[in-house]
Amino acid sequence: MEWSKKEKEIENILQELDEMIPNITFRDIKTVTSAKNSQATIVNRQDTYCVGDHLAVRLDLYDHVGKRKEHGGDFLRARIYSQNLEAGASGLVQDHRNGTYLVDFTLFWEGNVSISLLLIHPSEAVSALWRARKKGYDKIAFTGKFLNGTSAVNTECGFKLNRKQELCAYLDERDQEAFYCVKPKNVPCEAFVQLKTHNTPISYLTGMEQSLLRRPNLGVEIPWPFKDIHVVPCNALRYFDTHPDAPAFNTRVAVDLERNTFIQWKKHGHPIVTLAFYSVKDLDYIAREIDRVAGDSDTAVILALGQHFRPFPIDIFVRRAVNIRNAVERLLLRSPDTKVIVKAENIREMRGDMERFGDFHGYMQKLAMQRIFRSLKVGMIDAWDMTVAYNTDNVHPPEDVVWNQIVMFLTYFC
Repeated sequence: MEWSKKEKEIENILQELDEMIPNITFRDIKTVTSAKNSQATIVNRQDTYCVGDHLAVRLDLYDHVGKRKEHGGDFLRARIYSQNLEAGASGLVQDHRNGTYLVDFTLFWEGNVSISLLLIHPSEAVSALWRARKKGYDKIAFTGKFLNGTSAVNTECGFKLNRKQELCAYLDERDQEAFYCVKPKNVPCEAFVQLKTHNTPISYLTGMEQSLLRRPNLGVEIPWPFKDIHVVPCNALRYFDTHPDAPAFNTRVAVDLERNTFIQWKKHGHPIVTLAFYSVKDLDYIAREIDRVAGDSDTAVILALGQHFRPFPIDIFVRRAVNIRNAVERLLLRSPDTKVIVKAENIREMRGDMERFGDFHGYMQKLAMQRIFRSLKVGMIDAWDMTVAYNTDNVHPPEDVVWNQIVMFLTYFC
């Protein structure tokens, strides 16, 4: 009964995500959304704004021949910033599904505020990316290493393999998780010790669709026809909400005996996408790791997953997140005082492979995580929001951004 309930939940989440994405096919590049031809309008225009006020901006999107778009689904990124103060904040984008978007900014600081409105992907590219993501597991290839005495044997591994071959199946029957390797001859399945990956040349996009994912069609600025916004402190007290050297992937441990503190980092279960071999002997699914935590008021569990799932169909990510959520529920049932914090994934560079690793995939995973964990008493570190605000351009954010994430974690725990 519990199994069927979980499967139904996964199915519902996947359907909700599907309904957010427009189903579009196009044959002429001129019919796709054009940042240059689109228009931004301030809805609540004023000479000055107070710190804590909201700035509302309407976006009307047009194609390359100047025709107004009649559907939504464009992937937009909005932020305000001050170069002098080195400050930034993201904007909340609402899609009205008719070519019009409303962006809400909270004005956090005094002085001049600049606005950036980026069309990361037109809706036509979003539709193509979503369609391509659902088509297969073969954009990433896994190579497993088995030890046979003193010699190593490499073999093919993955989530989906040719069933005609003899396979080693690494299963979690309770949580319906599975990973496979082609069994080497005369080597037991227990001899599986390491794993690595590489990108395959496979693409499920047409040439025209691929062109939308390359410069100059990627992350294009929508013209802002106004001067900077001027923000003053005002005399009224205002309250406002903010947006809520070791080998790679080895288990890390830090101990402070004076403060009686123990910290452990462990990698999550398959997939880990990396060109270098890593050990699978200490690899387990996060849900199983959480089940081994006794928990108490001095214990914090921080969960982070996302980037390594982007090249695969999103049902793998959704199933994993639901399994983790269920494990957190069991943890909080036996230890309600344990602190659980979920760290969302961050944005990354736009010069890589958008079909496999682009931020659109990360954004959909972020929405899925919020949907799955919304009923639990857990903290959320919105690394997505923070890296948009900082305008970072790296899958590994700079130290000052990471430090701010740590500070946010400590506000939950201390």
